[in-house]
Amino acid sequence: MQKLKIGVLASGSGSNLQAIIDAAAAGTLPAEVVMVLSDKPDAYALARADAAGIMTAVVEPKEYASREEYDAKLVKLLQLAGADTVALAGYLRIVTPVLLEAFPQRVLNIHPALLPAFPGLHAQRQAFEHGVKVAGCTAHFVDSGLDSGPIILQAPVPVLEDDDADSLAARILEQEHIIFPLALRLLAEGKLSVEGRRVYIAD
Repeated sequence: MQKLKIGVLASGSGSNLQAIIDAAAAGTLPAEVVMVLSDKPDAYALARADAAGIMTAVVEPKEYASREEYDAKLVKLLQLAGADTVALAGYLRIVTPVLLEAFPQRVLNIHPALLPAFPGLHAQRQAFEHGVKVAGCTAHFVDSGLDSGPIILQAPVPVLEDDDADSLAARILEQEHIIFPLALRLLAEGKLSVEGRRVYIAD
């Protein structure tokens, strides 16, 4: 089994980053988080990484002329840190082929909806306002589209009668913290294969 060396990209609170850190510490995820990068200097994910002794860097998009130039900087930092896998944990930017080609089929994302429904920002609120009876989350490989890569795992979350968008989002987040480390574990165990749009999971 390969022990992953994960570089995490995060824009916000970093709770999914924490779930990865905790799973690695508990031995349920054969991985080490080697670097956390953020596009936002005030992202709490950076504080979580600091507390865990993980190297961090802030790379602000405004300092780069294009998305490709920006991603080239991320790739350089990730490679210097020894990352072989990239996890997007609440990262609010669409990555370009520059990053995807540097880590082929090694870039994973967690999205708070049952894709292909409700891609993009505020997916939990989109689902709630649409009146769905079942929401959820998706761990998937990343491609150059908007939350459009091959699906690895999904977890359904029923919408309760007394839910609002915030309470639904909180319950979805609990499932994100379960399936994202699991998807990474399946990758580490060599159990994932992609054929077209489908991801197959070996026993």
